[in-house]
Amino acid sequence: MQQSIARAGLLAAITTRLAEAPVVAVLGARQVGKTTLARQLRSWPGGSLFFDLEVATEREALARTPGRVLRTGEGLVVLDEVQRMPEIFEVLRPICDDPGRKAVFLLLGSASIDLVCGVSETLAGRIMFVEMGGLALAEVGAANHDRLWMRGGFPRAYLAESAGAWSRWMESFTRTFVERDIPGLRPGVSSEGIGRFWRMLAHLHGQTWNASELARSLDTRTKSVMRYRDLLEGAFMVRVLQPWFTNLGKRIVKSPRVYLRDSGMLHHLLGLEDMHDLLHHPRYGASWEGFALEQTLLVHGEREAYFYRTQRGAELDLLLLRRGRRWGFEFKCTETPRTTKSMHIVKADLELEHLWVIYPGELEYRLAHGVTALPLSRVHELALRTQAG
Repeated sequence: MQQSIARAGLLAAITTRLAEAPVVAVLGARQVGKTTLARQLRSWPGGSLFFDLEVATEREALARTPGRVLRTGEGLVVLDEVQRMPEIFEVLRPICDDPGRKAVFLLLGSASIDLVCGVSETLAGRIMFVEMGGLALAEVGAANHDRLWMRGGFPRAYLAESAGAWSRWMESFTRTFVERDIPGLRPGVSSEGIGRFWRMLAHLHGQTWNASELARSLDTRTKSVMRYRDLLEGAFMVRVLQPWFTNLGKRIVKSPRVYLRDSGMLHHLLGLEDMHDLLHHPRYGASWEGFALEQTLLVHGEREAYFYRTQRGAELDLLLLRRGRRWGFEFKCTETPRTTKSMHIVKADLELEHLWVIYPGELEYRLAHGVTALPLSRVHELALRTQAG
């Protein structure tokens, strides 16, 4: 097994944006590979300067005279774990507007802009964003489907030498995240409480959000579970998929669905150690469907992404709005996907341009007019353009 994974698409996206804006922020979960990717840009014209704000001495050195240090920078200046020093955004604003500026700035963060208050307002018009997820199937190859599904997309977890090494890495990561990272984002939040919530959420992966029910199960307040969910979402551990409900002629489910973004983290929190455990677990199907959803969003982006479900049970796992059109995705963990009555209802309700039934097989074939069975390994090939049914 190779010891590193080339992520050329992300590297190209970052390079393109650095040519277009004075500041580029790469946001993604801790340990997803942001620092490794940034270090590949060390040969930037004019040189590079790297600050790791997780290191107290580097953070304190920059905090003394941030304006002078950053204003005199040349080439590429990288600020890693920038959420540890949110005041830096105010310092960057006048530097970005300085016609004599000789540097571009690459910010790496493990928290969304919603948790780093004021970033978008402070650097509006000066900053571009790149969201970095876990490893994609297109990056590791279709032959490694099961390994990626079982272990998840954190590079060190995926590349672990054995199932035991994977399990130990996951245990260390979750403990560090709960005991150190979460208190750093929101002081006063109960590490024990959010740890219990996270494990409970693994058993509800892909289900409709019900804060009251979760609060009762955890013997806590609804307000607390909402805060836990928002924290995990902001740290890129949880995906909250919102419902599409503009069709007022239907009785629509209006609560979001909640997924653990990384399949390996899901399996660890469920107590699974290998594919044999997964294949015999009741959440087997839900696990693959969440994995396929995340892989689709890694490729096609998560803006304007929704699910759809009526009170009568017609549903669509993923609706993407692209190019002014609506594209549908159903995720089926079966070797022989077929059309269902629900698919035809949803296709008509939403006026879908096309509906793809994503499955873990190898052949692409037509199921009905405007409905195609597509292997997950080929989801990255979709251009989401108008096509015949």
